[in-house]
Amino acid sequence: MKAIYRLLILLFMVTVMSNCTSDFDEMNIKPDAFTKDEVSAKFFLTGPQVRLYAPDRFPYWRAHLIHADRYAGHFCFGFNGSWWSDALGYAYNSGYTDASWGWLAGYLGNLDNYMKLVKTGGEFENQYMYAIGLVMKGLYFQMYTDVFGMLPYSEAGNPDITLPKFDEQAVIYQGIIAELDEAMQIIGDETKTGSNVDDVGDNDLYFDGDLQKWKKLANTLKLRMGLRAYGAPGADFAQSAITQALGAPLLEASDENCLLQKDEIQSQWSSAAYGDVWYNFGTGSDWTVGKTLIDNLRNNNDPRLEKYAKPAAGGTNEFVEPDGPEAALFDKRVDYVLAVLEEAGAEYTRTDGVNDKGKKVVTIEMAENFYYIGQPTRLNGDTYPYSAYGFWSTPAEIVIQRKGSGDMFPEIVMTAAEGHFLQAEAIVKGFGSGDAQAHYQEGIRQAMLLWDVNSGAIETFLAEEDMAQLNGSTDEMLEKIATQRWIVSYTDGFEAWAIVRDTGYPTELAQGVSDFDIFAAGDINGDYPQRMRYGNQAINTNGANVNIAIGIQGPNTQDTKLWWAK
Repeated sequence: MKAIYRLLILLFMVTVMSNCTSDFDEMNIKPDAFTKDEVSAKFFLTGPQVRLYAPDRFPYWRAHLIHADRYAGHFCFGFNGSWWSDALGYAYNSGYTDASWGWLAGYLGNLDNYMKLVKTGGEFENQYMYAIGLVMKGLYFQMYTDVFGMLPYSEAGNPDITLPKFDEQAVIYQGIIAELDEAMQIIGDETKTGSNVDDVGDNDLYFDGDLQKWKKLANTLKLRMGLRAYGAPGADFAQSAITQALGAPLLEASDENCLLQKDEIQSQWSSAAYGDVWYNFGTGSDWTVGKTLIDNLRNNNDPRLEKYAKPAAGGTNEFVEPDGPEAALFDKRVDYVLAVLEEAGAEYTRTDGVNDKGKKVVTIEMAENFYYIGQPTRLNGDTYPYSAYGFWSTPAEIVIQRKGSGDMFPEIVMTAAEGHFLQAEAIVKGFGSGDAQAHYQEGIRQAMLLWDVNSGAIETFLAEEDMAQLNGSTDEMLEKIATQRWIVSYTDGFEAWAIVRDTGYPTELAQGVSDFDIFAAGDINGDYPQRMRYGNQAINTNGANVNIAIGIQGPNTQDTKLWWAK
């Protein structure tokens, strides 16, 4: 009902704004109508918040699941019974790419409208709501530029410029950090955006209007971007951004997690969740959990394993030697898949035979719902027949829950765990003099609390597992931190993918693939995807500026590295 109420309010506000003058005192008010003391820009904040992290099903499927979540190595297609092989997304598809571009490029309009209402001289001028908008803008442009690279930024939203230029990423990063600084300066010591109707309150779906949490979010985002930019060409601003961020409050406590609770009322065509794809289309649109993620959890006795995934269904699966030239690779592909099972510690029974056509038949029997096994990322279409659905773990029910059927894990905006991991990384790199180990372990603790891991299990992990100790060489410590940041970004594929490109970890993902008997080369010869291509809408309407960007950034292909990438 809360979501419906918001929608009704928004519809009302749009009607009011289109039919009244700037002077609300001159409105012809009915006894049951809203007065100027009851209208506020806060009713325009909810939409941009939802749209950035829980858009409708079209981009949720094509941007999140087909691209970001899979490039991140968290989810896979390509099991026998899936609509696609796990090659999907590694070769350019204009329909899928255009859906991703259209969502992100089109997002700015709603946020821009909100900011025009609350800016100085705006209809609902409120500097604190404006500061929230600046932080939202930073979250948006960081995600957007880290997907595509150069983008319209400095001229974006300018009504006098119909064909905005594409700014270099260094310019975008500097601009975002400057606006985050502005937001933090505006907020100062304030805790609320105002009183009565001027208090955004629960219309703020991230922090219920708590400005000090918004300030910490802004500073944590600043630290993330400073560390990501550090070492990139022309990133002279990064070091000061890092040191400034370390000297101010960051997201650190469980009640400071910035999360978007998934809406159980709105249609999937207004705000989607993973379950809208999982349950609406049958097994063909299901997905599995990636091998790299499951291996990291299982091999380190990480108690998040059962929170993230379900055991493989197991059962009996039969593989038949194909006709034609692919028959020569039958044994190699079957043996590869079975080696993955063995690496995961799974026991199975193998029976070899020959059918009435003289073709080899391999039957595998495995215990049901017992072993946690991740599907290898990027299996090609010829390996697809041997990638049995029953071999692989699938997401935990809380991740794929059908709306209205139980708890759904929220959308991650930014976590307290990341606040600690970023501090640990900065200290290891020589910024600041804090205790990197303490921040690293607290990051793990906060990451596990986010998934309701039992406190006893958390303390056992921190005390007993080597993965919980920030030890070894500098590179080894940075690998552990990057891996933990990547793990806590589960279900936030955009940030997890950026972490791999930025740090090179997990190495198994970052190094790409080379055995094309097993894996998909895609359009980029097995390399790890570094970006998505620009959408045709931009090419067709703003082609000259797109071409300038390509001339600076590099070819409009998936293997062109972004400015900050390793």
